[in-house]
Amino acid sequence: MDWIRGLQRSIDYMETHITEPADYDLIAKQMNVSTFYFQRIFTMICGFPPSEYIRSRRLTLAGSELLCDKVKIIDIAMKYGYDSPEGFSRAFTRFHGVTPNAAKKGNVTLKSFSPLKITITLKGGKSMNYKIIEKEAFCVLEKVETHSVVTDENKYEISDFWDRAKADGTVQTLISSLADGKTNLMGICYGEAAVAGTFEYSIAAECNENCPVPDGYRMRKIAAGTWIVFECTGAMPDAIQETWHRIITEFFPTSDYEPTCELDIEDYPDGDTSSPNYKCYIWIPVKKK
Repeated sequence: MDWIRGLQRSIDYMETHITEPADYDLIAKQMNVSTFYFQRIFTMICGFPPSEYIRSRRLTLAGSELLCDKVKIIDIAMKYGYDSPEGFSRAFTRFHGVTPNAAKKGNVTLKSFSPLKITITLKGGKSMNYKIIEKEAFCVLEKVETHSVVTDENKYEISDFWDRAKADGTVQTLISSLADGKTNLMGICYGEAAVAGTFEYSIAAECNENCPVPDGYRMRKIAAGTWIVFECTGAMPDAIQETWHRIITEFFPTSDYEPTCELDIEDYPDGDTSSPNYKCYIWIPVKKK
């Protein structure tokens, strides 16, 4: 997969269909990845989610069209996906800093958000510690939730999921199920959507195949395969977010490997996650390009 050309195809598709309801499954298909991985890659590379890009582009175009005397505000609102002039007016004012009525009268400053053109800028100096592992199939006991891929709100929801898991006994249950010699918990993202526009995320522990499965949990067998394991050092969650950014923007675009986009695992050993010396790992199943 050519990450840059694939992402540009998705952006071009969004531009071509900018006045239509956003179909994130079709947008992701242009890049040949799942909706979840498209959202993750786009947000990491661009710094904002695709929903924000679409909204900014629509409001930019709406502002330009409002300068035409013959168009009505309600027609522009409907064209760019707003159900009411009031909703359009609120969004337009937040983006441009002036109301649609003021824009229509002219002599105001409007904001412009240009279409994205993705390029690679070479940066030097930083190394990444990783290793390639052939791992046999293994079982995990996990507590699973479903989250949306449409916005970047899932990163807050997942953090809340971990907080609840620590408070409601989930973490203790998973720790008690750990296979011999294991001390770490995992956060697993499943790239294939459970329902359109969603992905499954689990807090999990590697366990033995005969481990009992309490109510509200599930056992899952992760297939054997080739994994790249990236080392991440620093206080959470900033350190792991920075590592993800570098994996997506620096490692895979120039690597001989590409992710299978089935799942990925954040592996958290026991320790002080707020310490600048805390070390965890990101496991990504891969295949040769």
